Amino acid sequence: MSQRQAIVRLDGQRVGTLVESESPLQVTFAYDDAYRAAARAVPASLTLPLDGGPWTTVGLHPFFAGLLPEGWLRLLAQSKLRVDENDTFGLLLATAVDCIGAVEIIPGSA
Repeated sequence: MSQRQAIVRLDGQRVGTLVESESPLQVTFAYDDAYRAAARAVPASLTLPLDGGPWTTVGLHPFFAGLLPEGWLRLLAQSKLRVDENDTFGLLLATAVDCIGAVEIIPGSA
C-alpha cells in the first residue's frame, strides 16, 4: 500500500495535512507552519492545539474519526463508494470533502 495524504482545511483555509503511513495503522496530522504563524489561526480541534503536534495515532485521531458517518449511513457510504469496511482513512477521504461544519478533508497533497 502506498502512502495516502489529505489536506485539512478550516473555513476554506488550509491548516495542515493528514498522512497515512505505509502501515495503514498510523495516521499523522500536522499543522502547516504558515497557518500556525498566522495571527488569526485557531486550532482545528481543542484536542489538536496549535502549539502541539504532529500527532501520530493508530488509526484516525478521534477528532477525524468523528467526521465519519455512523451506523446505517456508514454502511451505505461504504457500499456506494466501494470503500472497504476496515479502511477508515479511505472513508474519510471519500466523505469528508463536504461534511457538516467548518472542516474539510481534501484528498491528495498540494
